[in-house]
Amino acid sequence: MNGADKPALTVAGQSMLTRVLAAVHDADPRVVVGPVPSDLPVHVDSTRENPPGGGPVAATAAGLALVPVDVSLTALLAADLPLLTGEAVDVLRLTVESAPMHGALYRDAEGRRQSLCGVWRTAALRDALDRLAAKRGNLHGAPMRELLDELSVMDVSWRRPGPPPWFDCDTDDDLRAAEQWAR
Repeated sequence: MNGADKPALTVAGQSMLTRVLAAVHDADPRVVVGPVPSDLPVHVDSTRENPPGGGPVAATAAGLALVPVDVSLTALLAADLPLLTGEAVDVLRLTVESAPMHGALYRDAEGRRQSLCGVWRTAALRDALDRLAAKRGNLHGAPMRELLDELSVMDVSWRRPGPPPWFDCDTDDDLRAAEQWAR
């Protein structure tokens, strides 16, 4: 999208970041890894991976460093999911709470795991990041599949009508489609 700050782009009058944060309105804390606009309508804790641009695994570790150890579950969400809802996050949370797995993520109709649309047991996610960092030496550039290999994951299907909650906006066409669906 030509270097645009995707989370700041609007869908139905709200930034995608604001829409994602609304889906986890009751989370405490809410952590954003990356730039946070000064006019964000909700409080968040923010951080960056070091060095910046380390990818989603390094960003996960940076964000998790701001989550207190007594927080039992952590939602790990991309900031460009404008159609994510609290209901979709609740489905993942309830799945994790009812299964002996480390986490739950959505799997799309083509069988692809949506690795940045999940809920995790916080301690298990921390342990997996530690194991992966020990194997690799650092997390910069680590692919999400390597992190997922360190975790037991429950795949969840979304069977409700309408667009899937993991729909992300990577192109202008995606942004236009999200705008249509959000109306």
